[in-house]
Amino acid sequence: MTPSDTEPPAAARRSPRVLGISWGRMEVEALGTGRDFVLYPGGGRRWDWNETGTHHDPGIQPADVTDLIEHGAAVVVLSRGMECRLGTCPETLDLLRGRNIEVHVEETRKAVELYNHLAASRPVGGLFHSTC
Repeated sequence: MTPSDTEPPAAARRSPRVLGISWGRMEVEALGTGRDFVLYPGGGRRWDWNETGTHHDPGIQPADVTDLIEHGAAVVVLSRGMECRLGTCPETLDLLRGRNIEVHVEETRKAVELYNHLAASRPVGGLFHSTC
């Protein structure tokens, strides 16, 4: 068996595009609709803040980005919410940068735009919060 026999096709490893965003609702390619999402090369899922105890303050925690790292994201886009009320723990940024992962923190609409642009050519991951 050659390495190419075990690797998924490039399309299967592509990060899913965000097809639409509005207050409290996102539509994601191949994943459907939901409120908040974790997206990474090859897929994604709905983002349940209760899994890691995430709150607006202090915000996105290192545990929230583990799926992104494990699925090979070379660049990560973190959303701050529609009104920029979601914070990001400094430890989260330190973790990503310590692994040489390029990171961007943006308001949600801008984060979606940047993520979709990057997804066209790079292995990108993102966390998206569609309300405040």
